[in-house]
Amino acid sequence: MTKQVQTVSPTKAWEIISNNQRAVLIDVRSSMEYLFVGHPSGSIHVPWIDAPEWTVNPSHFITEVRKVMLGGIGLGAAGEDAPVVLICRSGKRSLEAGKLLIEKGFNEVYNISEGFEGELDEHHHRSTSGGWRFHGLPWEQC
Repeated sequence: MTKQVQTVSPTKAWEIISNNQRAVLIDVRSSMEYLFVGHPSGSIHVPWIDAPEWTVNPSHFITEVRKVMLGGIGLGAAGEDAPVVLICRSGKRSLEAGKLLIEKGFNEVYNISEGFEGELDEHHHRSTSGGWRFHGLPWEQC
C-alpha cells in the first residue's frame, strides 16, 4: 500500500499536535505571510516558496524539514518518524509539500485542509468560513 498525505481539518490537526508532543507543525507559507498575517502558535516556519525568487525549491524544503526533524523532536527511541503536520494559507501548498515529504520517505504526514485562513468568501475575505484562525485555534502575529 502506497503511503499518502492524510488531509485533516484544523481542529483534528490541533488534536494530533496536542495529543502527541513529538508531532511537528510546519507552516510552509512565505516569510511575509508567516510574520504579518500570523501563524499557529508553536509552528516552525519552513517556506515552500519564498521571496525573492518566488520559485519552489523542493531540495531546499526537504533539507530544512530534515533539519527540524533531526533536531531531536522528530526521532523516537527506535528512530520512527514523528508526525509532520503541514499548514499553508488554504491547504494547497501544504498538500504539495506533503506529497514531496512522502515521496522522500516521511511516513506520517498530515495536511490541514482549510489552512490558516481558509478559502475566500463571497466578499473576497479569508478567515470568515474556514481555517485555523476561524476555528479559534491558538495563533500569534509578529
